[in-house]
Amino acid sequence: MSAVAPIPTETYKLGFIGAGKMAESIARGVVKSGVLPASRIKTAHKGARRAAFESFGVGVSDHNNQVVENSDVVIFSVKPQVVKDAILQLRPLLSEKKLLVSVVAGVKLKDLQEWAGHDRFIRIMPNTPAAVGEGASVMSLGAGASQEDGEIIAKLFGAVGKIWKADEKLFDAVTGLSGSGPAYIFLVIEALADGAVAAGLPRELALNLASQTVLGAACMARDSGKHPGQLKDDVTSPGGTTIAGIHELEKSGFRGVLMNAVVAAAKRSRELSQN
Repeated sequence: MSAVAPIPTETYKLGFIGAGKMAESIARGVVKSGVLPASRIKTAHKGARRAAFESFGVGVSDHNNQVVENSDVVIFSVKPQVVKDAILQLRPLLSEKKLLVSVVAGVKLKDLQEWAGHDRFIRIMPNTPAAVGEGASVMSLGAGASQEDGEIIAKLFGAVGKIWKADEKLFDAVTGLSGSGPAYIFLVIEALADGAVAAGLPRELALNLASQTVLGAACMARDSGKHPGQLKDDVTSPGGTTIAGIHELEKSGFRGVLMNAVVAAAKRSRELSQN
């Protein structure tokens, strides 16, 4: 690729093609964290979603071409079945001067780049906890995206959680873990709360305790520097309550079930991306 001008990090403008919940979560996080002021962010929508973005100062146009014309970084946040048409319709405006980003599940860089006409593209797999600033995102850079481009995007998505870089060939596994993973954990929280209700706790207290327990355990796993197995051992006393509960989980194949869920979701992601 011929040399292109770097994105002006202090003054660049951000545009979203697609005004759904993920775009809103990213935009809100970016504004709240101070990474960008709302005045430098735009999207387009003619319906009820306008109000959601306008409520925190983001400009909303009527047409996507207006967003692209006034943006240096363009994030495609639309459904997989419409992303091709969205990019092709905007292709005359998608010059290499613009850094293009996709958060569309299951759509590969090679296709995104072909539709756009250049490879200054970054693909990202975010997840829904970005809505509360605790997202887990992974990005892969296209051949034409520079290290500086990657740093800009890492800062944007760092405003709504954590972001890592990985080879795109790992994205199906990423989808199986962090993409689908929140649903597994919601199921775990619901089951823990149901167990507590069966043991005599009121429903509201059970759900609050289950949610906070999962949150606290996750923070310890992330921040303590200890392996999860060590953290488990630390709370498991000989002949105590915790080992009795763990024994039941092991008899039911708890770990294997979770491993199988990640593998199955990754397999389905691979199937969908090939269609």
